Amino acid sequence: MTAQDKPLPAFSGKAALVTGASRGIGYGIAKALVARGDKVCITGRNEDALKEAVETLGADRVIGVAGKAHDEAHQGVAVERAMEAFGRVDYLVNNAGTNPVFGPIADLDLNVARKVFETNVVSALGFAQRTWHAWQKDNGGAIVNIASIAGVSASPFIGAYGMSKAAMINLTFQLAHEFAPVVRVNSIAPAVVKTKFAAALYENREEEAAAGYPMGRLGIPEDIGGAAAFLLSDAAGWITGQTLQVDGGLFLNAGV
Repeated sequence: MTAQDKPLPAFSGKAALVTGASRGIGYGIAKALVARGDKVCITGRNEDALKEAVETLGADRVIGVAGKAHDEAHQGVAVERAMEAFGRVDYLVNNAGTNPVFGPIADLDLNVARKVFETNVVSALGFAQRTWHAWQKDNGGAIVNIASIAGVSASPFIGAYGMSKAAMINLTFQLAHEFAPVVRVNSIAPAVVKTKFAAALYENREEEAAAGYPMGRLGIPEDIGGAAAFLLSDAAGWITGQTLQVDGGLFLNAGV
């Protein structure tokens, strides 16, 4: 069943741009925003997957813009299309990311490291700059950056990804300081969420992977969607510059 097969809630009057949202965490966030009445522009690299996501979420409430997050031209087109379609971009969710390498950083190809930072950090700054100038500077809003618990501790074999997510958390601090008081900026640091992106961390060993989580399970995209929807709501109106760990309690066992 698609969103078009059932009535959508009344339009909230707000619009969002969610990057990397054709599937996984980004899709879960877009779904949560649509469910509360927001209009949403989603981005993704695969045009077919993006079209399918738009149809499933509800084409009368959602638009898609295909492209690579690190491409500055794509960043500009995505914000422009959102402004043309909705007349506003109140919320930005920087979710697009990559992790093309698995192994110790002692052997990390520096060009791969540059690619990880370009996609995971620099693109987030680019989208934030464009959204700020297009709408938020004069009208307010909120930003949520999707970081990772890999950004707040050592993460064997995904060190480049962890370094980029640590930078994403610091980017959150910087933007929150500079964009205040009109725009709030926070980040979410998930642990392992059951998506295609993270499959290598749990596939064929999910029970073992979940054993270290006090909540007894890995995350699902809806867990992050609910957290993002909260941080983008008026209920979080006095929260900025924070990183919310959505990790099933994993960090409770960090010192064990």
